[in-house]
Amino acid sequence: MGLWVCEDRVWGSWRGELPGGNRRPDRPVTSALERGGHEDYGERRPAVTALRLADMDRDGVYTHVIYGPIFSIKAEDPALRDACYAAYNDSLAEFVAEAPERLIGVAMLPPQAEAATAELWRLARRGGWKQANLQIAEAVPGLHDPAWQPFWKALEETGIILSFHVAVIDLPKGDPAAGTPAASFALAKAFPGQFLDPFVDLFAWGILENHPKLRLTMAESGLGWVPWVVQELDHRFELMWENNGYWERHGGIPLKERPSDIFKRQVWASFQDDPVAIRLLPFLGEGKAMWASDYPHPDSTWPHSKAKIEAQMADLPAEARKALLHDNAARLYGLEI
Repeated sequence: MGLWVCEDRVWGSWRGELPGGNRRPDRPVTSALERGGHEDYGERRPAVTALRLADMDRDGVYTHVIYGPIFSIKAEDPALRDACYAAYNDSLAEFVAEAPERLIGVAMLPPQAEAATAELWRLARRGGWKQANLQIAEAVPGLHDPAWQPFWKALEETGIILSFHVAVIDLPKGDPAAGTPAASFALAKAFPGQFLDPFVDLFAWGILENHPKLRLTMAESGLGWVPWVVQELDHRFELMWENNGYWERHGGIPLKERPSDIFKRQVWASFQDDPVAIRLLPFLGEGKAMWASDYPHPDSTWPHSKAKIEAQMADLPAEARKALLHDNAARLYGLEI
């Protein structure tokens, strides 16, 4: 087992297997690679360009958008914290440069306003970055704070896409007597909350409306909850205009555009094995939804993505399939493939 340690704190671990495969039968599968039957799991295939590309070919995937660790880097010393983010981003840039037409790296940003803005500009000066990820649910201060204004402006000026991705959730052990469901079901409670608050705030505080060139992608967020929330935002928006005096007395801010219009202009979202998302395409818009495999995580569709795609998209016309599997992502990332 390998450990990532900083300031005497363990940030994470890697429990790989020796070549030949010696996973204990009592340890759960922690990677799609194990499920896929690879005996050389100890090679850390996702981090070796040739092996990762081989896995992509096996799954029929041409380009990967690569997100980093799904947690924020925490260090007591802000200078050390920011140096760790920069070091990760620089190493990722070197990795994807080995196959730039097939690997798109997503930079990590610290969830602190000033530090995130500084790193975003550093990335822009270096060049080659299409997207940067911010764990918005952990943002300090809150998204409504003026401290974030330079960040929103920098995103527009640099053209770098903003994304937020589901983060690690520390789940309590299931205990029915204490009212705690089993961890698998507790995840169903905790998962949407990471996205819901910041997603609504981006509309409610006028962030997306006031920065119309800002582009946002939501990764591993699921799509089933999105239409209802956007519908509810539209409803509240209409009430705001119909009862303007009421909202002014209760701290309303002057929004001018319907949230659904902003959503369709500026927000993209990815989905995996998600039949509900397919049924909601008339609302979501086929131009903003993008299929993803989540390689190499345990809930990835790898190496059975073709079968999964066929099962959930069987009733879609060929043009709609192509949009979800190719065109939308190619257009967003400026790919000529």
